[in-house]
Amino acid sequence: MKRIFAIALVLMFTTGMVLAQAAPKARPSPAGTAEFAFADGKKVTIAYSRPYAKGRKIYGGLVPFDKVWRTGANEATSLKTDVDLDINGTKVPAGSYTIYTLPSSGAWKLIVNKQTGQWGTEYDEKQDLARIDMKSSALPAPIEQFTIGFAKSGAGANLNLDWEKTRASVMVKEAK
Repeated sequence: MKRIFAIALVLMFTTGMVLAQAAPKARPSPAGTAEFAFADGKKVTIAYSRPYAKGRKIYGGLVPFDKVWRTGANEATSLKTDVDLDINGTKVPAGSYTIYTLPSSGAWKLIVNKQTGQWGTEYDEKQDLARIDMKSSALPAPIEQFTIGFAKSGAGANLNLDWEKTRASVMVKEAK
């Protein structure tokens, strides 16, 4: 009887350990997606993680000025496009990329990098396809959680990066 009880106890403990390890843990910076479809149905998709400000100073603090930033949290932020893009005058061929940014107290740079699938802090400048000027502006109200979005504008869209009191934006359209 003691042996059956011991075996049952071991099985319950082992099952509990397996289930505890298999249960997904909530990330402090959950996943987000931004997508834009052009008139012809071709899409641009950005997959990223959305950290919270949590009372911290973001730009010039947690995210230093004049240093490459992963543009989110966790895994590197990915950009996938079905069509060749014109991002503020720079051609980006259809394909998959990683995007980083170079925040500053004035204008920002969007970095389109050819390396994909890496952790967000694994940046290789030699893999840069382009560094593209972005506009930086003040938001009317603070944004608690980092957000990437597209706002339709003419035949394209403004790609907006919003967090804290700052918006960094750049025009994205189909390349002709």
